[in-house]
Amino acid sequence: MQHTFKALTLSYKIAPIAVREAVSLNEIACKNLLDKINEFTDARDVLVLSTCNRTEVYYASEQDLSRELIKLIALERGFIATKEITPYFESITEHEKAVQHLFYVSLGLESQVVGDMQILNQVKKAYQWAADANMAGPFLHRLMHTIFAANKQAVNETAFRDGAASVSYATVELVEELTKGMENPRVLMIGVGEIGADVCDNFQKSAVRNIVIANRTHHKALELAQKTGATAVYWEQVWEEIRIADVVVSSVPGDCFFISKDALKDEELRTPKFFIDLSMPRSIDAGLEELEGVRVLNIDNIRNRATAALEMRLAAVPAVQQIVVEAMAEFKVWTKEMAMSPALQQFKNRLEEIRQQELARYLKNLGEAERAAVEAITKSMLNKIVKLPAIELKAACLRGESEELLQGLSALFQLEQKQEA
Repeated sequence: MQHTFKALTLSYKIAPIAVREAVSLNEIACKNLLDKINEFTDARDVLVLSTCNRTEVYYASEQDLSRELIKLIALERGFIATKEITPYFESITEHEKAVQHLFYVSLGLESQVVGDMQILNQVKKAYQWAADANMAGPFLHRLMHTIFAANKQAVNETAFRDGAASVSYATVELVEELTKGMENPRVLMIGVGEIGADVCDNFQKSAVRNIVIANRTHHKALELAQKTGATAVYWEQVWEEIRIADVVVSSVPGDCFFISKDALKDEELRTPKFFIDLSMPRSIDAGLEELEGVRVLNIDNIRNRATAALEMRLAAVPAVQQIVVEAMAEFKVWTKEMAMSPALQQFKNRLEEIRQQELARYLKNLGEAERAAVEAITKSMLNKIVKLPAIELKAACLRGESEELLQGLSALFQLEQKQEA
């Protein structure tokens, strides 16, 4: 197994929201991109991750496929020219750094709100899509499960996930700040996907309790309202609710604005009115701010608001990074052991050939019972002979000396020659 893992990443760190939404991929688009990568490239162990803060492709290939992948992302999003988006992508072509980046992203070390709990679920979905598309091999399977184990260790042994410092909680804090001084402010939550549901859950711990939920599928809004003590309204009522709400939080998918300036410019709105857009691509027209008494905030305004929890999480970052270091070391040993497997199998096959040749010479004069006994004894001997080199090779892996032993084993038993023959 060669070290060929790479990553192509675009994130909030350098890409403005307009660029992020231009390359944002929903579930169907992520699955389509996996199919395109499978069809047009030699990449394997491919993971496609797209959230409100990042669009990334992880893959194994001898070649740097960044240009091809950017073109495929653009094609999936319906445009051809990539000149304007390419500078915002970063290519991580060094194997260890790409592995580390996936660890850091999955555990929330790279999140806009440090330790964000939603990112791991998004990574798990991306992994499931890769597996469903037959784009996940032994390397990616092992890597993902090592990451999941590291995350569990971070949760159990550090304060990195303590408190509420997620995007959803930061949204609730922002609503509290915006409505300070209002009497019983009315908050409309549009959309009950993962983020929308988390926002409603967090409002249960807030002094802001007049929450109204609207969703295209009414029974989902009703279920969430019953769970969180909110009020559910039918989708047909959403525009009236937008008009009378003090704060409108939107988390609805789509490729165009759900709430536009033109739709509200002639309406009599309760003001001041705040729109908070958690969607990617954006669902609220920033032009609404041209209307009197209206303010629009987007996902880039929702960062690092849960101060106490954030400070606790930041203090835990070194401990989490150490967990990643140890997990990566364990994973590196596994990859080296996997690299040994073909040679060990060739070694075992070569010994089996010798065993079969010798048995063919001497068993023909033996009875059935004697043949069975000799067969069992020689198989047992072969397994014991193979076991010692396997143990020594694993120990050599830990010392970083396995390559020399593999070369010696291959030379002694003509393994490479047998492979070429």
